[in-house]
Amino acid sequence: QVQLVESGGGLVQAGGSLRLSCAASGRTFSSNAMGWFRQAPGKEREFVASISGSGYSTYYADSVKGRFTISRDNAKNTVYLQLNSLKPGDTAVYYCAARAARAAPGTSSGNYNYWGQGTQVTVSS
Repeated sequence: QVQLVESGGGLVQAGGSLRLSCAASGRTFSSNAMGWFRQAPGKEREFVASISGSGYSTYYADSVKGRFTISRDNAKNTVYLQLNSLKPGDTAVYYCAARAARAAPGTSSGNYNYWGQGTQVTVSS
């Protein structure tokens, strides 16, 4: 079982930056691919970024490529999402998610087994 707790959300002006963190419980964190998803009001949850257990492989949605960076520190059981050059369209609740152990990173929310409670990111124009 993996428990996930996100932090770092907030209100920021367009063009600003935030760093989201996701702290995970469990002894097998380094074997879990991790992902970030977001959901804006009235919209479906969408993929943002994912990272392999080792951290060597990363994947991004086209809408955030070049602006967001996913990383992880397996010694701290934490995955991060650095958000730069934020736009009002990035406003959403951001969720951290974990795949089952040894599963590859994916872009579909249905492939993730564990979810955090979400953290709100609001970008003002």
